[in-house]
Amino acid sequence: MYYDLKGNYFSGAYQLPPSKGPDSVEQFIIRECPADVDTKLWECAIDYRHIEPALESAEAGFKVWRKIPVEGRIEFLRKYQEKVISRKEKIAEAIALETGKPLWEAHTEVSSVINKVTVTIEHALPRIKSQHIDEIFPNTKGHLYFKPLGPSLIIGPFNFPCHLPNGQILSALIAGNSIVFKPSEKTCYSAQLLIECFHAAGFPSGVINLIQGDGEVARRLLKEKAIKGIYFTGSKEVGLKILEATHQDLSKLVALELGGKNTCILNKDININYTLGEMIKSSFISAGQRCVSTAIIAIHEDIKDEFISKFHELAKKIIIDHPIQYENEPFMGPLIDQQSMENYLLYMGMAKREGIEEIMRGKQIERKFQGNYVSPSIHLAERMDPSSHFLASEIFGPNSTFIPFSTIDEAIQIANMTEYGLATSLFTQDRNIYEHCLNEIDTGVLNFNRATTGSSAMIPFGGVKNSGNYRPASIATIDSCVYSLCSLEMDAPKGGAIEKIKGLME
Repeated sequence: MYYDLKGNYFSGAYQLPPSKGPDSVEQFIIRECPADVDTKLWECAIDYRHIEPALESAEAGFKVWRKIPVEGRIEFLRKYQEKVISRKEKIAEAIALETGKPLWEAHTEVSSVINKVTVTIEHALPRIKSQHIDEIFPNTKGHLYFKPLGPSLIIGPFNFPCHLPNGQILSALIAGNSIVFKPSEKTCYSAQLLIECFHAAGFPSGVINLIQGDGEVARRLLKEKAIKGIYFTGSKEVGLKILEATHQDLSKLVALELGGKNTCILNKDININYTLGEMIKSSFISAGQRCVSTAIIAIHEDIKDEFISKFHELAKKIIIDHPIQYENEPFMGPLIDQQSMENYLLYMGMAKREGIEEIMRGKQIERKFQGNYVSPSIHLAERMDPSSHFLASEIFGPNSTFIPFSTIDEAIQIANMTEYGLATSLFTQDRNIYEHCLNEIDTGVLNFNRATTGSSAMIPFGGVKNSGNYRPASIATIDSCVYSLCSLEMDAPKGGAIEKIKGLME
């Protein structure tokens, strides 16, 4: 094995499930490198018996952590940041090998992990600062306090195995919650490295907890009464299962960041060369495995032929290779696993059956190492057809489909016809068009002359419709890590209260 997993982490230590004897576990996950399936990265033992002690650990940790002043919590987060910096090369390598991302892209993810600590402290934390109102009533002050929820479950995705859960973990921690981290079963080692950084930072026992395993582990955790906050990033389908599992427990706060079928609108007045670069990046970076990847490009009919031709030529030049052991540094690596590759190829056949024109065929490709490598794909649809399964589905692969329009209102209609509402981009020199789109497009993100990819940690990020449940991420995550407690306060009066109501009594 390339890496060794230490097991689950709770009560301040790693607990490796037994592999021998009468109590040995019987279920294992074996992870292959998506860029070289002959390389076995690690073997993960699944032990459901660790769920209960991990939750007991989180409950005990919460009782201690919530009493530590916020200045003390900040100090722990700073120490964690230092540990990530000292291990950044190792973490980037793990991300690259587990996800297939090129190493340069994995390094940008680690940088985001590091920077998120500062953003959380300086920009997220002020959102939950206590508020006070003098004389809200005569001789009465009003106060608003924010209190932590309790043990919080973070269910991480595979595409950003460190960056996305890191933001949720940091917000939960600085607000005073303990956490249980259930990472994707595809990226267990990257998750372990994050937990090692928290451990090295000296967090009190029970504040940080890690449970590795399959979807059944997550399902059991969701049902536990001890869990008060749930934070999930992933597909709409899994998000719906989480709501189904938790909807009868009113003590749980559920924050979902789900998928998208994101549209870029290209008006006829765009700078074509600049926009080409943005479209290549947003369509094919991370092999299209981002929730904000551009899937549909609504393009003005006057520039359709020229733009698509140039886009096609650029797409054919994309370097695709092993994330680390490459001959030429790649822009794109493989898909996350064989199932994702097979699904991607199935969508290629689906487009053909639905009569959507194929400009560049997505296919499995060979490289030096046997992996889940595919080529980008480009399609052209005559119109946005809501009955098209291909046009409606989140493919989660390197695909973009052009749809022509003649008026901006037609482009807006294209963007609004999907069931998702995560990210949209508009490219034009006319700001009036942008302001019109702000009012008319149902989306959580609308970028102006920027691609759908590349969100900022400084502003809330989230989606509408089937892209989330109105709990935006980024600095707004902390809003979902607390509940508000209001208080009316007055000095104890000298007279008796009964004197004020005597006239109303017999």
